[in-house]
Amino acid sequence: MEQPAKKFNDSSSAQEGRLASLFPPRRRKKREFQDEDDDELPKNIFCRIPAGSGDTLLNMSETDLELLQRHTRDHAEDAFAEIVRRHLDLVFSAALRQVRSPQLAEEIAQSVFSDLARDAGKLKSDTVLTAWLYAVTRRTAIDAIRKESRRQLREQIAVEMNNMNATADSGTGVPPVWTDIEHHLDEAMQALDDTDRSAILLRYFENKNLREVGESLQISDDAAQKRVSRAVEKLREFFSKQKITIGASGLVVLISANAVQSAPVGLAVAISAAALVGTTIVATTTATTIKTIAMTTLQKTLVTATVAILAGAGIYEARQAAKLREQNQTLQQTQAPLAEQNQQLQRERDDATNRLTDLLAENLRLKSNLNLNELLKLRGEVAVLQNAANDPTEKAVKTVAAKVKLLRQLLEQRPDKTIPELQFLTDKVWANVAWNADLETEDGIRVAFSNLRGEAENIFLNEMMKAAIKKYLAANNDILPANLSELKSYFNTPHHG
Repeated sequence: MEQPAKKFNDSSSAQEGRLASLFPPRRRKKREFQDEDDDELPKNIFCRIPAGSGDTLLNMSETDLELLQRHTRDHAEDAFAEIVRRHLDLVFSAALRQVRSPQLAEEIAQSVFSDLARDAGKLKSDTVLTAWLYAVTRRTAIDAIRKESRRQLREQIAVEMNNMNATADSGTGVPPVWTDIEHHLDEAMQALDDTDRSAILLRYFENKNLREVGESLQISDDAAQKRVSRAVEKLREFFSKQKITIGASGLVVLISANAVQSAPVGLAVAISAAALVGTTIVATTTATTIKTIAMTTLQKTLVTATVAILAGAGIYEARQAAKLREQNQTLQQTQAPLAEQNQQLQRERDDATNRLTDLLAENLRLKSNLNLNELLKLRGEVAVLQNAANDPTEKAVKTVAAKVKLLRQLLEQRPDKTIPELQFLTDKVWANVAWNADLETEDGIRVAFSNLRGEAENIFLNEMMKAAIKKYLAANNDILPANLSELKSYFNTPHHG
């Protein structure tokens, strides 16, 4: 096993001479971004990297598919690590835009590269790896979102209702910024066909020049330019339909500057180790078995010990990873009840605050006695109407009408008791609440107000909200909305009567 390293070390000076001839000394010049002609540079660029038994040369100009082939054929960890280094930022950023959680984005990135390590030998020769990774990332992120969306939707309803009403009609005319583009970027990319999506990913996500885009798509530089321009225009039209107005050049600048973010430090090493731990054990064991036939007893003993150590290290790493995942799941399960308890405490605090506010308002009203005369007058009118009507049915109708009028006036005198959902109450609900209410006492009035608010919230949540969500799911292939503002156009105002 040491002979290849020795052979390389003996010829290192000759290789260094050949590398020096490839790169003659010359003054460095500042280069323009992406589109300058690179024909004068050598086609192959080598980088010396340390290895366990000497130095190896990594061909930095190898394509993604060549690196995958070398990884599949030779179990080359350095080739797979180079693929991770090239594409990790793209995968992590695409996942982060959709799941909005750095920790969950890291898990999705690990899953995507594990899938690549497992299916590397199944990829076709014309596969654009960037597009393949982007598609797998989106599918994995969607699966994660679906698992969390229902719980998140319930938690967000109470918090985001006011935001939905406040921002729906803002009409400020402020030009869109990256936060507006980012929310719809992956949906817009998914709307493109495979070739257009690959062109955008290569040109603006990975910042490749037009020649490299053309080589990846197997088309000319001019054709690549036209393809990219058409794809950008399609993206611009998509954002226009979302009421986000931006020019093609501005859209390109925003995507190039913000679409790909740097992944956390050390994530590439962790992913490479996790994805290759299984293949490393198999490859090491196979190579050792073949060479053991020609070795002496001492050599066999050393090799056997080495294989055992490597296998033990791999198993240990796998167990440690599984243990860490279990600890993470345990922490998440522990935090869930705490979050629910925290929400319950917040609700109890809000209820106590509301009760205190009611008591203070009632105390102030009793002290000031500003509306006492009007209240007595209204109650007198109700008594007159009750005594004037002889027909039981007509008497009941007039009584209900008078009590509804009294209840509405009492509610107008106390604006702190109103909520926006009261606008959805029907006349029938008003009549039922007023008929069963005792408007002669303050306790009865508070009960009536509480019943009105309860009926209004029930209509909104159980009728309007359910209907809106059902229509949204039917129109969007059973995918839940990421933001409650997307449901606004699906609400139907209930008919009064």
